[in-house]
Amino acid sequence: MKRFAARYFLLLLLLFALLYADTNIVASSINEAQTALTLFFLGLFLEPAQLQGIDIWINPHYKIIIDQACNGMIPILFLFAAILAYPSSVRHKVVWMGLGYLLFTLVNILRILLVVYFVKQEEGQGNFYWSHDLLGNALLMGVGLGLFIAFIKTSKRLKPL
Repeated sequence: MKRFAARYFLLLLLLFALLYADTNIVASSINEAQTALTLFFLGLFLEPAQLQGIDIWINPHYKIIIDQACNGMIPILFLFAAILAYPSSVRHKVVWMGLGYLLFTLVNILRILLVVYFVKQEEGQGNFYWSHDLLGNALLMGVGLGLFIAFIKTSKRLKPL
């Protein structure tokens, strides 16, 4: 368990440094592509002209901005670090990382749509806190935990390195 925890935190640090922090062209490109993908799918569900660039106008006085912090990469990287730290075959890890990426991307789009829906129900931004910070984050954490548990349950555990 100590070995897993040490590997997890080291991998998490490395993944965030290499794939999330705005310190290199790879991270910037990945985050721009993920944000563009998120915005593309959001555009399929939002009202016409509600999505303007990276802004989602919920009402004439309130908008939310979809940028790097909202593109879904943070929970994806947390899951990737956990999968990579767990002793399992490379093939199994790749399959579950791909599945996790797809599922988290879809769930993140659903999360943003839920925030837009609930904030729109109340004129202003009254429902933002609970729909974004509580419900949205709980949804992402639940999906991540469920994915990791399913990954472990389907894994043929290897001896630690």
